[in-house]
Amino acid sequence: QVQVVESGGGLAQPGGSLRLSCVASGSFLSINAMGWYRQAPGKERELIAAISSSGNTNYADSVKGRFTISRDNPKNTVYLQMNSLNPEDTAVYYCNVEVTEPLWFGQRRVDYWGQGTQVTVSS
Repeated sequence: QVQVVESGGGLAQPGGSLRLSCVASGSFLSINAMGWYRQAPGKERELIAAISSSGNTNYADSVKGRFTISRDNPKNTVYLQMNSLNPEDTAVYYCNVEVTEPLWFGQRRVDYWGQGTQVTVSS
């Protein structure tokens, strides 16, 4: 069983900043990719930032240059630093973690999601 818990959402003014955190805990051999998704009202969930186990990052064009994803492997934690926020960034932000789990006959990769954290950008 793996638990994924996000924190750090809230209300920010346009041009402001917020930092999201996501911690994974439970039984797994390793954490592979970690990512942040968001879902705005009436829209599909979209991937906005991802980071591999070796630290390679990818960003959606909509957040490139404004958001930074990072991870602390010993703490099983991924962060999303969000700067220059605008109202279009308002959404529920979800953390996704891919872990390698042990099986009696080997291992498997499984995705887990957090419960989501609301980010609202408004004056």
